[in-house]
Amino acid sequence: MRIAAKSILMGFGIGMACVVWPATSAIAEAPVDAATTAVLRSLDGDEHADLRGVVVLRDGQRIAERYYNGASAGELHDVRSAGKSITALLVGIAIDQGKIRSIDDAVERYWPEAEGTPIGAVALRDVLGMRSGLAAFDEDDASPGSEDRMDEASDPRAFVLGLPRADPPGTRYRYNSVTAWVAGMVVERASGETLEQFARTTLFEPLGITSWRWAADKAGVTKGQGNLALTTRDLATIGAMVLANGEHAGRRIVSASWLRDALAPTVPISADDHDPYADAYGYFWYVKQHAVGAESITVAFASGNGGNKIYVVPHRRLVIAITSAAYGRGYGQRRSARILAAVLASTAGAGK
Repeated sequence: MRIAAKSILMGFGIGMACVVWPATSAIAEAPVDAATTAVLRSLDGDEHADLRGVVVLRDGQRIAERYYNGASAGELHDVRSAGKSITALLVGIAIDQGKIRSIDDAVERYWPEAEGTPIGAVALRDVLGMRSGLAAFDEDDASPGSEDRMDEASDPRAFVLGLPRADPPGTRYRYNSVTAWVAGMVVERASGETLEQFARTTLFEPLGITSWRWAADKAGVTKGQGNLALTTRDLATIGAMVLANGEHAGRRIVSASWLRDALAPTVPISADDHDPYADAYGYFWYVKQHAVGAESITVAFASGNGGNKIYVVPHRRLVIAITSAAYGRGYGQRRSARILAAVLASTAGAGK
């Protein structure tokens, strides 16, 4: 079955030991793509022994898969901040269900304790786009709201509520984990469930994902900012659902309109933002244009520390999922970028 990509492409704003798949999964085996398999095999000799797995899907079918350094298809792997992109999907599902009225609502509408604090008046739209205006920037260890400071806080709720404002909301992109935590809190309060419970019933179980783990912080709040552990295959399953406009096995998981908005290149990313791998940001998803020969290919992706990725490539009808344990090491991101480039080159002209 060919996955329709047209509406998602419009949303991107172009121009800018083996474990068997669950029986409910629509992901199937396809004929092995020899060129892409050769790309993955070439990674056996990578100088760093922390790559875990790569799965490549085309038209929702697995065309290449390989594991490294003792990893297997059933290994749960912490994908770090790629979990933020899953939180964005859960926000969309909560909106689809009417539990969240609008992303133009202020945080305090759903988290009343935030009323009167800098984060309370921020619209969810600016929370999702990393433009909350809070003094929180994960690239600066001295930032009051840096990820490390939040992780060390004995009371994460009080920590977030006590953060000062640095800029007017909606005016400046500043990557941080605080706002993804806030988005998760909003989903919890709006749904009446923990983020983990809501994810289980509305996303993971409908996708046939039965093995996963999502860490909670010291207050017992599911970490919407990351620390979600999934298999490489299940990362790919999520990517395939995104590529299929929010559908899986004939079932609607999240609205196509939400995905179009979430993956749109809404917020430009400049050199000052310390991210050479993305051109723009949507709602906890990144977007970048890649030149492959004469083609300009739009890639939307979830990204986590160490090089953990879900790359979604509508023009090629591809999903590339990568798990990597190169936490805190710059080469992990560079390696994943090279894998993406090599797979795009290996699939040029294929399956059209």
